[in-house]
Amino acid sequence: GPTRKMPLTASAMDFFQLFVPDNVLKNMVVQTNMYAKKYQERFGSDEAWIDVTLSEMKAFLGYMISTSIHHCESVLSIWSSGFYSNKSIALIMTQSRFEKILKYFHIVAFRSSQTTHGLYKIQPFLDSLQNGFDSAFRPSQAQVLHEPLIDEDPVFIATCTERELRKRKKRKFSLWVRQCSSTGFICQIYVHLKEGSGADGLDALKNKPQLHSMVAKSLCQNASGKNYIIFTGPSITSLNLFEEFEKQGIYCCGLLSTRKSDCTGLPPSMLNNPETPQSRGQYRIRMKGNMSLICWYNKGHFRFLTNAYSPVQQGVIIKRKSGEIPCPLAVEAFAAHLSYICKYDDKYSKYFISHKPNKTWQQVFWFAISIAINNAYILYKMSEAYHVTRYSRAQFGERLIRELLGLEDTSPSH
Repeated sequence: GPTRKMPLTASAMDFFQLFVPDNVLKNMVVQTNMYAKKYQERFGSDEAWIDVTLSEMKAFLGYMISTSIHHCESVLSIWSSGFYSNKSIALIMTQSRFEKILKYFHIVAFRSSQTTHGLYKIQPFLDSLQNGFDSAFRPSQAQVLHEPLIDEDPVFIATCTERELRKRKKRKFSLWVRQCSSTGFICQIYVHLKEGSGADGLDALKNKPQLHSMVAKSLCQNASGKNYIIFTGPSITSLNLFEEFEKQGIYCCGLLSTRKSDCTGLPPSMLNNPETPQSRGQYRIRMKGNMSLICWYNKGHFRFLTNAYSPVQQGVIIKRKSGEIPCPLAVEAFAAHLSYICKYDDKYSKYFISHKPNKTWQQVFWFAISIAINNAYILYKMSEAYHVTRYSRAQFGERLIRELLGLEDTSPSH
């Protein structure tokens, strides 16, 4: 749970600033102004530009975050006369001023001579965000490694053409997270560029298990020795990775797939389906030290690799139509924790910022801001302030937007 007690009067902005404090926003102001100055020295002066201030930067973020609540296809819709216009917040800043800030917006204005990382323009922000996640929240023992659902707004998906959809899906990075499975709080973010030039680049490791193994190690680098149980999907689960994690004091439970997983070192007899028909709930076990390979049947064969649960401990999965189906405890735990993450995705993925810039570092930035707001709401729900006001996620977002814009009336409109 949270590591610090927030006051009863804590606002949405107070929770958000646990992860994005004023010093980070001030740095954005400085870097944006530096970039604007350099840009104009190179391409000619811009008479309409005036250096941005901290209050304007907060308003700029507020406008962007508003697209996560109203799902307008363009942030500029706020100033339009159409369906997505928002007259109550449009008066804070003119559209032309907003577009100027958007043009020059930067977190790191210039590349240093030592920088080779493709995300150098956003890395300081990601590091600061990670420090905020680590200091504000202590996760539960059970955690999940996965790619969160960051798809487009479902209304847009339903109405756009196939050509538009294909064009939008070409994201140049993959985003992975380590997530507390009992609360949904995202403890760590890992961004991997698809166009890496080195041996670690996604192109060099395409369809190879090394990539997912590398992602898992990066996400768990701060987890060693804490007795965490990490749940993984087929793309990450492998015997070599789990054995490596066990040496670091990290325990694992993962679903295996003979097509998607790295099955190196596992007995072929357990990977092939038995010829004799099986009844639901039956399972076979093979062990090597603390590692168990479980093949469980339920309308199909499911294989699990774990060193966190004893294979002889019994559990049960409850289905609405079939009733109780017996299974090893590892299978029950895996199903419970993964279902919670699905609920998190269903509940929070629709609040990702809709603005989709062309630059990769900006795309990563807005995804990271969206995750920070979701985490802020989770902390808010676990605080005493929630029992005073009880805002929904949409209301919390509305309140944050109004506080960023400096509006006195902070009551939610939903």
